Amino acid sequence: MENTKKLRTWLDDFKLSHPLVIAGPCSAETEEQVLKIAHELKDTDATVLRAGIWKPRTRPGNFEGVGALGLKWLQRAKKETGMLTSTEVANKDHVKLALEHDIDILWIGARTTVSPFIVQEIADALEGTDKIVLVKNPVNPDLALWLGAIERLYSANIKKLGVIHRGFSTYEKTRYRNNPNWQIPIELQNRFPDLPLICDPSHIAGRRDIIFDICQTALDLNFDGLMVETHYDPDNAWSDAKQQITPDTLIQMMVDLKIRKETDTEADYSNALNTLRTQIDVIDHQLIEMLGKRMKISDQIGSLKKDKNVAILQTKRWNEILGKMILEGEENNLSEEFVLRIFKAIHQESINHQKKIINS
Repeated sequence: MENTKKLRTWLDDFKLSHPLVIAGPCSAETEEQVLKIAHELKDTDATVLRAGIWKPRTRPGNFEGVGALGLKWLQRAKKETGMLTSTEVANKDHVKLALEHDIDILWIGARTTVSPFIVQEIADALEGTDKIVLVKNPVNPDLALWLGAIERLYSANIKKLGVIHRGFSTYEKTRYRNNPNWQIPIELQNRFPDLPLICDPSHIAGRRDIIFDICQTALDLNFDGLMVETHYDPDNAWSDAKQQITPDTLIQMMVDLKIRKETDTEADYSNALNTLRTQIDVIDHQLIEMLGKRMKISDQIGSLKKDKNVAILQTKRWNEILGKMILEGEENNLSEEFVLRIFKAIHQESINHQKKIINS
């Protein structure tokens, strides 16, 4: 993509003194619900009202949205509050209906981004539009697939573009609904620094108690905005109840979040340094998680050795690991001395774990 600086013109035109905030219910449920939430968000930091109209669910039988009727509710909410409106589109028919109802911002969901065929269909339906189009990351951690969706839209002469980071599906059970894998949006940001980057903490978290922390990490990484699912009665929401917060909670959260402002050369330096430090914090957290997983496997090996009365230390295996890791370390510009220190410490911790199992 060329002239990427123009991609953020739409965001600059908002002239906001804070990150962009898109807020509203996971699903539009009733007209009363949409209007009530819109009025509670009016005159807050939330600039855009979001609501799911068509809700693609992982499994059938759950609430799948009210359909096109909900677009009229968004129109009325915009008329009464002045907020911009946004919703997800998953095919060309959704696009046609959203444009007919003058929805301001359309986003492409994670389940749609994975299909180049559907993305191309949507791009063709939107060709030349002046609407803002945001692309959520695909459900799987594939940066090329994410970039490919953006490039298809850009090639269709859609220039008001941005991306939404909502985390990635994983088969492992973690503290997140969708693992943030922050290094992927960081890499995208490094490649296209002018492409507006918005965080969806609701889908990353899957539960409301960690939404604030995810928002703060996103802002520390210089994300341009937040998309937060907001409902006046979250516990009784028709979809994704656990990850929605009340408008009052959102308002307080925006007060408590620390937002770095660029004011001068010294501030620019400080901001850049803090962003890099946050990236290190993210990686350090991942290292600890991975080491924890490694030790759980060591526990399983300890149990097997106990059952078969096998010695803990297997010298041949240990030497093979060291040799392989030293070579991989060199490929990643890590000294042999450093790799040896790290893996000797890991090996000792693994032995300690296995000793506990065998001696228990």
